[in-house]
Amino acid sequence: MSFIPSTSAILNSADPDVGRLVGEEFDRQQTTLQLIASENFVSEAVLAASGTVLTNKYSEGYPGRRYYGGNQIVDQVEDLARERLKQLFGAEHANVQPHAGANANLAAYMALIEPGDTVLAMKLDHGGHLTHGSPANVTSKIWRFVDYGLTPAADDGSGERIDFNQVRDRAIAERPKLIVAGATAYSRTIDARIFREIADEVGALLMFDAAHPAGLIAGGAHPSPVGIADVVTFTTHKTLRGPRGGAILSSAEFAKKVDSAIFPGLQGGPLEHAIAAKAVAFGEALRPEFSVYAHQIVANAKVLAAALSAEGFRLVAGGTDNHIVLVDLRTFDAALTGKEAQEVLDRAGITCNRNTIPDDPRSPFVTSGLRFGTPAMTTTGMGVPEMEHVAQLIARTLRHRTDDAQIAATRAEVAELCRGFQPYGTH
Repeated sequence: MSFIPSTSAILNSADPDVGRLVGEEFDRQQTTLQLIASENFVSEAVLAASGTVLTNKYSEGYPGRRYYGGNQIVDQVEDLARERLKQLFGAEHANVQPHAGANANLAAYMALIEPGDTVLAMKLDHGGHLTHGSPANVTSKIWRFVDYGLTPAADDGSGERIDFNQVRDRAIAERPKLIVAGATAYSRTIDARIFREIADEVGALLMFDAAHPAGLIAGGAHPSPVGIADVVTFTTHKTLRGPRGGAILSSAEFAKKVDSAIFPGLQGGPLEHAIAAKAVAFGEALRPEFSVYAHQIVANAKVLAAALSAEGFRLVAGGTDNHIVLVDLRTFDAALTGKEAQEVLDRAGITCNRNTIPDDPRSPFVTSGLRFGTPAMTTTGMGVPEMEHVAQLIARTLRHRTDDAQIAATRAEVAELCRGFQPYGTH
């Protein structure tokens, strides 16, 4: 019997309210298209590990150095996760305790620099993350962030790439103690080697936030920053197809500082049931078929991008090298905002997120763009024909966004498409 239905049966009996809501979310995920770039479907083995008795164990500290007794088994679980992760990325040191990518980034800053130091990171409205110095985030209250951005848009699609001339100029002018590579909404390959050269030129350390491409890196579909950057942070739940959480890789030189930043510096007891689920996901990613999967994510994104372009959407950066497709809605319909587009697509069973585009004239709560991602749909087995179909469904929905009957018809078509690509079987 499938793990999920059996779990639902327990919940429905013990707590019908929670059981009903979990069941509804299960059905939503099974019958709608999941195109959020930071989401994926974990395996049933990962789900099973997430719900084990390991959730009962308090284990502050690290294997062999815990503050509580009874951690003999938990130590083996965490060591297994760490060793698999080091093997997966060829890293000297791994910390698997971060509860989230934001925690991993905060810990990396704590390990590498002092409060008040200057950090150079990607401009937020050009694709950077909240933890890269947003005024609304705690990082900007502890460190001084300066930013770099993208080259201007070009008619031939060659623009909107990381402006490495600007990165170098800003680094020379500001003399940051740390340079951050990585983004949350950037569809092209990020070359850690160029960042390394600039960091060395100004005497800065280099951190690579690989939250989005981590699975692509593991599968050989994106160049690895491991061994180039001093520290690599990432989440485990995006392209890596693991449970929600974070991790940090570093050279042996920074191992102690990274570990101390996580505990006792930032977190208390680790979530060992989540760490067990991470270990399962890392084991899955070590299999040869994961590389095939990672490359299929990229292939699907390229097809989706081309099909959306054919429907009249402008592609930010002219296309994609990874799992992200970022579109500018203004060429499709100048009056259509990202907020409205997201909400209409949701009604049609197509889940995505509004996103700012470089130098967006609209606010981050409204936006002029949408961000799509292919990891979850690739996990279900969708390929090139389905990506072309999905682009048509997106365009049709937005063209007829005031037609309730058309939206209902599209939702039915989406459900029929999803019926052939079920991540977890029947409920």
